This record gives sequence, C-alpha cells and structure tokens, in this order.
Amino acid sequence: MITLSDVAAVKVQELIEAEGDANLALRVAVRPGGCSGFSYEMFFDSETESDDLFQAYGDIRVVSDPMSAQLLEGATLDFKDGLMGSGFAIDNPNAQRTCGCGSSFS
Repeated sequence: MITLSDVAAVKVQELIEAEGDANLALRVAVRPGGCSGFSYEMFFDSETESDDLFQAYGDIRVVSDPMSAQLLEGATLDFKDGLMGSGFAIDNPNAQRTCGCGSSFS
C-alpha cells in the first residue's frame, strides 16, 4: 500500500483538522481513465468497505480498496510546497509511463 512522507502526513492531518471530523480517513484509489490508462483519486472518506486495507500514520488512517492497494504497492505520497505551486504528488515505482501532468499512469 502507499506510504506517506512526513511532510504529507502533516498536511493531511492539517486538512482533516480543518474538516472538523477526526473520524475521516484519507482514501487513495486508482481508477481507470486519464490520458495514460489509470488515474489517482484522493479524498477524505468516513465510510469503509469490509475488504478495504488500512495503514495508520499516527492519528491518520489511509484506506485503499484491494485493487488500488496492489497498484500503489511501494508508492509514496508526498506534499510539495514551492514557488512553482504546491500539492500532493505520488511517486509510484509500478508506473511504467506517466502523463505530463503526473495525475495518470499506466
């Protein structure tokens, strides 16, 4: 399953606190689509399925469905904040090809 960098974990914690619901989990999923075949999807989720896989980073829970977890094995979620913009980025060693925007892969 995906790993969170320390910087990403801090940012996710800040965003959960801003939502005002400590029971939210960060759901990271891979969906068919995008210009390279698959695209990443991330959102806060309060509901889980019985077959979901969980990973805890302190108070943060990261959730993925089994198919997504397999495609995210060895991947790292990072948060970058710089002059050219800020946002989350996924470094996925399973991706053979990525698109120019970095949000889809094959």
